[in-house]
Order: sequence, then C-alpha cells, then structure tokens
Amino acid sequence: MSERETIRTPDAPAAIGPYAQAVAAGPYVFCSGQIALDPATGSLVEGNAATQTHQINRNIDAVLRAAGLGFADVVKTTIFLVAMDDFAAVNAVYAQPYGEGPYPARSTVAVAALPRGAKVEIEVVALRRSS
Repeated sequence: MSERETIRTPDAPAAIGPYAQAVAAGPYVFCSGQIALDPATGSLVEGNAATQTHQINRNIDAVLRAAGLGFADVVKTTIFLVAMDDFAAVNAVYAQPYGEGPYPARSTVAVAALPRGAKVEIEVVALRRSS
C-alpha cells in the first residue's frame, strides 16, 4: 500500500473548502483545481480569462514547487471554462510554462459556473520521477 502525503504551501491560495492543495500518492501528485485567487489576499484576481489563467499558472507553479516538481513533471491537466469563447485566450496563456513541450495530456470542459465567479479553473496531475 502506498503512502499518502498532503502538499501545502503558503505561496498558493489556501483551500476554500474541505480539500488539500495537493496530495501525493505513490509516484503521482494530484493538484486540486486552481482558480485565480491571490494567495496573499484570498481574493479573486479581476480581469478576463487570460489574466485569470496567468494567476492560475502562478498558483499551480507554487503547489508543484512545494512538492519538489515543476511543469515539466505534469502529465495530465483538466481545464474548466465558464465560456468556451475564452478557449483560445486561455490556451495561449496555459501553454506558456510548458514551453515547446512535451505537453501533458489534457481535457477542457465547459461548466455552468465556478467558485467565486471565476472564469477558469485548472487542475493538474504530476509524476515524481525515480532518480
């Protein structure tokens, strides 16, 4: 049976419900969905979906770093969009931390609403590589 580890960092927003920022289980780290909350204030970053995605990328980066990982370790992402019209703008910002790739597998889903009125939410799964 593999162990389970809760990942926490003050550099990403605190959970706004009964969940962890991330959980490591075996070689995988499952990061909870991030919306564009400012970690210092807990407030939603104002702006369009692209602006919110920039903040989400920063939040994901902080959680991954707390687990000793980076975007190169991400193997799967899920993007939740309130408006599919924002797909292209979100996609352009989402891709930035992955550079030229390799890119993770991904799903993008339209949803009716997100917490705090966010326009975008992104969750990731990363793989801890054996040394």
